[in-house]
Amino acid sequence: MPSNEILSNCEAKMKKAFEVFNQEINSLRTGRANSSMLDIVKVDVYGQKMLINQLATITTPEPRLINIQVWDQNNVNLIDASIKKSNLGVNPQIDGQLMRIPIPSLNEERRNELKKIMGGLAEKSKVAVRNIRREANDKLKKDLKDKKISEDESKNFEKQIQNLTDKQISELERKVKEKETEIMTI
Repeated sequence: MPSNEILSNCEAKMKKAFEVFNQEINSLRTGRANSSMLDIVKVDVYGQKMLINQLATITTPEPRLINIQVWDQNNVNLIDASIKKSNLGVNPQIDGQLMRIPIPSLNEERRNELKKIMGGLAEKSKVAVRNIRREANDKLKKDLKDKKISEDESKNFEKQIQNLTDKQISELERKVKEKETEIMTI
C-alpha cells in the first residue's frame, strides 16, 4: 500500500530533521568541554572538506579543555585556522601535533545569546517538520484523488502523520529545555 510508504518516508525525514537539529544544538558552546562542539567545523584538506574527527583524535581530559591529537603534522595549521574561522569563540593552543582548546566560562550576555540562537535553530527545525507533514498530506490527498486509498484510510493516515509531527515537535522542545538548563547552569 503506497500510504504506508508515505508514512514511513515521513517518519524517516522527521527523524533526519531532528538529527540535524541535535547536531547543531550540540555544537553550541555551553561552558563545558564537549567534543561535539567541533562537529560543525570542516577543514579544507586533501582537496575536500573533512571533519576534525577524521583528521585527529578528540578528547576532553578536563571539564573546560578539549585536546586534539592531530595525526598528520601538515594538518595542524589547517585545523587551527578552521577552528578560528568557525565562530566558536575559542582559541586553540598548539604544542607540536597536540592542540589544546581551553573553554572559557560563559558570561550572562553570551548565555542569553546562546538561548536566542538555540530558539532560532529549534524554530527552523519545527518548520522543517511541518513542511514534511505538509508534503506527506499532499501525497495522501493525491492518492485519495487518484482513488488509490479510501477517505477513511486517508483520515487515518493524516491522524498518524499529525501524531508523528506532534511527537517530533515535543521531542525538539524537550531537547531545547534540556540544553537551556545546561547553558544557564553556572
